[in-house]
Amino acid sequence: MSTQAKKMSVVQLTILTFINMAGSGIIMLPSKLAQVGTISVLSWLITAAGSLALAYVFAKCGRFSKRDGGMNGYASYAFGPSGAFMAGWTYGLSLLIANIAIAITCVGYGAAFFNATLTPYETCMYTIAILWICSIANFGGAKITGQIGSFTVWGVILPVCSLGIVGWFYFNPTMYADAWNPHHLPFGEAVSSSIAMTLWAFLGLESACANSESVENPEKNVPIAVLGGTLIAAAVYIISTNICSGIVPNNILAVSDAPFSTVWSTMLGSTAGRVVAGLSVLACAGSLLGWQFTIASVFKASADGGFFPKLFSQVDHRGTPIKGIVAITLIQSALSLMTISPSLYEQFEALVNLAVVTNVIPYVLCMAAIFIMQRIAHVEAKERHVTDFMAVIATAYSFYALYGSGFEAMMWGSIVTFLGWSAYGLIAYRHEPLAQ
Repeated sequence: MSTQAKKMSVVQLTILTFINMAGSGIIMLPSKLAQVGTISVLSWLITAAGSLALAYVFAKCGRFSKRDGGMNGYASYAFGPSGAFMAGWTYGLSLLIANIAIAITCVGYGAAFFNATLTPYETCMYTIAILWICSIANFGGAKITGQIGSFTVWGVILPVCSLGIVGWFYFNPTMYADAWNPHHLPFGEAVSSSIAMTLWAFLGLESACANSESVENPEKNVPIAVLGGTLIAAAVYIISTNICSGIVPNNILAVSDAPFSTVWSTMLGSTAGRVVAGLSVLACAGSLLGWQFTIASVFKASADGGFFPKLFSQVDHRGTPIKGIVAITLIQSALSLMTISPSLYEQFEALVNLAVVTNVIPYVLCMAAIFIMQRIAHVEAKERHVTDFMAVIATAYSFYALYGSGFEAMMWGSIVTFLGWSAYGLIAYRHEPLAQ
């Protein structure tokens, strides 16, 4: 079998990009947004605009970059080897953290499906088990991951997308209006308080770039997958989450560990709620499968560049970095033990905020790199100016998202970022010409 035959098609990569966002990013959101109120629809609009700007620039990066490694390669245009390292370091940490949050989400919907109440210890153990199951499922390689993703995406499409049609028959405009700003927060605070969570839903728009070496004709197909996946996700997110707030009372929705299951139970009864919970577990597992594949690709890219241990570069005959996947899952298992909390939701929110902060850093690096990247590629001035403008918008939004993540997440995100600079100092001699 040829190498090309083992790679994902543009359709599979678009689906993988979408489910990396929708498969986990959306199914806990109604609860978080209900804590703020339906005023969070404004956060959605801001984040959708910011994410599309990010997606547009990432599409251009995929078109003009001649360097491997996804965001690592993009960042290197402006910041050299140290920038490539920091993009891989912060993005890798972000995915380590985010994938645990995805697994926790899967556990929450699984508990709803089985009508079970889990202790913090049981939640942790099930989280670790799901991480390992999804990691082992990736041993088949990129094409298998793409095929599984094409199937599990229906776990989102069926209950979430159909809610955009069925939900209107149960939608109560008065309930939606009453939930606008239940805690009477100042306008700016109300909008910014849910920015991090809405950006969490769009994390994954860059995953097509991270998997660029595993797709057919990446120069053409990566931009299509980035923009296509982001546009689909934006429409699904805004419609479905806002419908929820007009079906379930705000005080109930805000404390639900499986909000879409709660919504369908309200509309059609407990059986429908359990079916949706089961479908959500399927979608979440598929999303985690894709993200575990993506994080292995990110670590491999950094290892290929001489930044991470060579263990992560080793692949089998299918090109799958199995040793790297195992090592990553061991790290995640250890981190999962540190997240035990009495509240499933508290675990999820804390992990999400930290994941957003560390994920935005490589975004900022790549947005800055597009300016020089286009000049090296001799892009015409008119096209270059449009992309430069979009990069400025995307960067402004990224800093706003950092602000909205809160003090604690910013503090921990800063610490792990500064730790990365120290770590690079230990290997800088390998990459700086003057040290040779």
